Amino acid sequence: MVDLYEPMHPYDSGFLDTGDGNRIYYEQLGNPEGKPALYVHGGPGAGFPKRPTRAWDPAAYRVIRYDQRNCGLSTPHASDPAADMALNTTQHLIDDMERLREHLGIERWLLDGASWGSTLILAYAQQHPERVSEIVIQAVTTTRRAETDWLYRGVGGFRPEAWDRFRDFVPESERDGDVHRLLAAYARLMEHPDRAVREQAANEWLAWEDAVIEGEPNGIPGMYSDREMDDRIAFVRICSHFFSNGAWLEEDQLLRGAHKLAGIPGVLVHGRYDMGCPVQTAWELAKAWPDAKLHIFDDSGHVGSQDMAATVRQALEDFKSRR
Repeated sequence: MVDLYEPMHPYDSGFLDTGDGNRIYYEQLGNPEGKPALYVHGGPGAGFPKRPTRAWDPAAYRVIRYDQRNCGLSTPHASDPAADMALNTTQHLIDDMERLREHLGIERWLLDGASWGSTLILAYAQQHPERVSEIVIQAVTTTRRAETDWLYRGVGGFRPEAWDRFRDFVPESERDGDVHRLLAAYARLMEHPDRAVREQAANEWLAWEDAVIEGEPNGIPGMYSDREMDDRIAFVRICSHFFSNGAWLEEDQLLRGAHKLAGIPGVLVHGRYDMGCPVQTAWELAKAWPDAKLHIFDDSGHVGSQDMAATVRQALEDFKSRR
């Protein structure tokens, strides 16, 4: 097992102006002359963890982490009803990553992330493969409509009481049929002028997310709802916006485009009992991307495990000297 390094704190931070009223918060850690690596957070809308990181060799890596549009410290925050969600799509986020790379004067960087972060990494890398040196992904998802249908309906077969509550919060006319109608109903509630309505909708959504994950191996009760109310509202407003629109990706787009990743080494790490992101997607991606190696762990789900974390750290060790 790779030992953890001493806590790494930012040596630089700032805001990137996107030119359309958004400002993206970022910070840099480690060695300014080291190998560039970008951490891409999940959600969408979760923001990156603000605690110090210990997984990266501070002498070898120049680590950049940032908050995607409308969450974390980026502005405007999605808890503000004036924040325009039309300016937050997958393509906007891809463009923000590329704009940040250019702003920081980076030629190529390693990409690391999990869950929604894996979707955004794959989408970016398929548009800009020449800018990506390596990829490390945990909890692989491509945000296909079939995957979204599983997360927000199919897995309800294991948690029927929680799913009924999630479904029944929206108007009866929008509960059945394509699950994206249900998610769109939540998205509309998150645009409601009454903050109390937005708060209640956010709480119901997050109660479902908690129910999915807490029964997994190493599941954490209240993992999604354990955040400040403004961050809950932002998270759900962004998630419902993205998922009700299929993340503006064609079905199977990222699997069909995996050939564009040829020559980019990848490490995929997945828990076999991940209830929210079934391992099938990771398996299909590994078959379509010959330069990627898939590690499946029987002791974990979406939250991960010590063995999963050690595998990620080992990948970062293996890649740190690669140019």
